[in-house]
Amino acid sequence: MVYQQKEMNQAILTAMNKILPILLLSLGLIACGRETYTTWTCIDNARSKSTMILKKAQMQFQDRQYDYCGSLGPQSYFDLKCPAQIQDSSNNFTPSSGKLISDTNEFQCNAL
Repeated sequence: MVYQQKEMNQAILTAMNKILPILLLSLGLIACGRETYTTWTCIDNARSKSTMILKKAQMQFQDRQYDYCGSLGPQSYFDLKCPAQIQDSSNNFTPSSGKLISDTNEFQCNAL
C-alpha cells in the first residue's frame, strides 16, 4: 500500500513538472500581448473637457496622434514631427502635476 502511494505521488509530480512549465509559458505569452496605456481627462481654462491617452511612445489628444520627442526633467514633449530642439514641440506634458500645454492652450489633466 505504501509502495503504491509512493508511485502515485511520483506520477503526480512527474505530470506537474511537465504541465507547470507549459502553463507558465502560456501565461507569459498572454501577458506580453497586453498594451499599457493611461487615459487622462484634461480641462482647459474655458472648462472644456478633452481626453488624452498616453500609449507607448505616443499621445492621442483632440483627434490627433503625436509622437514622443523626449523629456527634459519632469516634462515630456510630443509633436506630429519632432523638432530638432524638443522643447519646441507643440505639446509639453508634466505627468506629476497633470499640466499640459498644447500649442498656446493650457490644460489641467487628471489620470482616470
